Amino acid sequence: MAEGNSTRRVGIVAALAAAACSIAYDVAQIFEWLGMLGSAGGPRNTSTPFGITVLLVPSLLLGPAHMAMIAALHRIVADSHKVYGLIALAFATAYATLTGLVYFVQITFVAPRLAAGEMASIELLRFVPYQSFLFAIDLYGYSLMCASALFAGLALGHSADTRLARRLLIVTGLLIPALALQMQFPWLIWIGAIWAFTYPAAALALVRVFRILPPNC
Repeated sequence: MAEGNSTRRVGIVAALAAAACSIAYDVAQIFEWLGMLGSAGGPRNTSTPFGITVLLVPSLLLGPAHMAMIAALHRIVADSHKVYGLIALAFATAYATLTGLVYFVQITFVAPRLAAGEMASIELLRFVPYQSFLFAIDLYGYSLMCASALFAGLALGHSADTRLARRLLIVTGLLIPALALQMQFPWLIWIGAIWAFTYPAAALALVRVFRILPPNC
């Protein structure tokens, strides 16, 4: 029972953190596209050092929150669905590792040098939409996150108590092509933007799942 309660607590806290971080990112991204964080605005322009920090701090925190949420979900699902939960956790770990590396480098290495005007030493590491190596890594990372969401949805099974969370996770998972192919087709960002609604909603729906379902439901 104590182990079940620990799993439930971790799941609830992680899902709330994932929802909060994703919503914070969504709001910051809207401000960025409107040019309110110092950039020229729109999805194709580079961020200022201030914009990088505001955008990427919640994104950096989202990776561990998502990974912990999926780990807790893997613990509570039925034994017959645990393989899906384990696959979801593997994708979550890869996502958190790749995007965490990108965001940590941007916040701690790139942003201070941009602020100081030291451009020569960071050209390869600049986060330029659709034109940079790290932007491609970021898109791949979020493709893995969507794969994690897809398998997490499959892991939840078909009970009435999990229906909303399952559907939101699966819809998030179906966004994989809109992220993976964005370097070649930038207009897919407008389809990928559906993530801004489905992911935080899925995380909040999982809060209820963690509250009502016993381990190995």
